[in-house]
Amino acid sequence: MRVVRTPSGDVVPDETGRAPGRGGYVCRTNECLDKAIAKGALSRALKTPLPADLRTALAGGLTNTIIEGGPRGQE
Repeated sequence: MRVVRTPSGDVVPDETGRAPGRGGYVCRTNECLDKAIAKGALSRALKTPLPADLRTALAGGLTNTIIEGGPRGQE
């Protein structure tokens, strides 16, 4: 899932993968998102502090299903 810091400074999910701004990628599981926020990886990728309500804004794109890659990482 792509998360983007827009030119106006908002941090929003990017459903299309083409929104303008600085983007960062995180997998679509709760565990992965929590880890990316807790360790500061998403904040570093976007080069901005994350808003407090980001977790709820991204909740619609999360799943508990782990997607396994193929022999070359193809899904």
